[in-house]
Amino acid sequence: MSIDIDNELNGEIHQETKLKGLNATIANPSVTRHIMKAFNLRASKRLGQNFLVDANIVRGIVDAAGAKPGDKILEIGPGIGTLTQGLAESGADITAVELDKKLPAVLAETLAGYDNVRIVPGDILKVNIPELMGDGPFKVAANLPYYITTPILMELLEKHLPISILVTMVQKEVALRMIAKPGSKTYGALSVAVQYYTKPHIAFDVPPRSFIPAPEVDSVVIVCDVREKPAVEVKDEKMFFRVVKAAFGQRRKTIANTLKGAGFTKEAIDRAFAACGIDSGRRGETFNLKEFAALADAIVVNNLV
Repeated sequence: MSIDIDNELNGEIHQETKLKGLNATIANPSVTRHIMKAFNLRASKRLGQNFLVDANIVRGIVDAAGAKPGDKILEIGPGIGTLTQGLAESGADITAVELDKKLPAVLAETLAGYDNVRIVPGDILKVNIPELMGDGPFKVAANLPYYITTPILMELLEKHLPISILVTMVQKEVALRMIAKPGSKTYGALSVAVQYYTKPHIAFDVPPRSFIPAPEVDSVVIVCDVREKPAVEVKDEKMFFRVVKAAFGQRRKTIANTLKGAGFTKEAIDRAFAACGIDSGRRGETFNLKEFAALADAIVVNNLV
């Protein structure tokens, strides 16, 4: 299908030409509605789809990623190609993984002419990312579906992929959890995990009016600069995250009691706290990364599993 753009778009683009040929910006309400009508598309609630229609937000994401010629960028969920187009205009090489089976055909039209874009149908949680991205570092840019933000982030980080930076649009509530500090109500296992692997900061807000349809929640773009080495050195990463997960499993309980619930014996817990010199009567949300590391290492070194 060739997309014919007519004068209903206020003269922005002309008739019987493809989007790329006229440099039409997809991040535009009129263009997006035209594409949705042409392909009989509706935003899927099941897949958490909201189509971005604000060109300033697209430029902000591209700038935050520092996208430039020679970069390899993995985009998750390109949709109809809104952010993909902005990334492609930077000259970077884009690999975009799309779960919705209807959209690769749409993307073939909306991104026609961009020879630096590769569309890969599939589930980002199942595809072989190292095989897709090849050797060397790459960047990640995404407008993540809110219902699956955390699993995707953890999948990317836990595999120790050669990612230099992640620039993602997420629900504001999730972003606040990602940057939260010990002792705050929003501090939790996600905070520890993201800050263990990266240095996160919120770049800018994205209002609901920036999407079709407008979501019922506020969004932000968050930038996570991936650390060359994790924030703290640990003896056993799996044990570290086992302790972290247990610590936040029951927030009102002391960390000693939450560890009991995670399968550690009272003797092992007592010995671990004695070895690391941390008060076992504290709650998990008061622990910083170094304290979680010290406790986990005490369990490993003293063979208290």
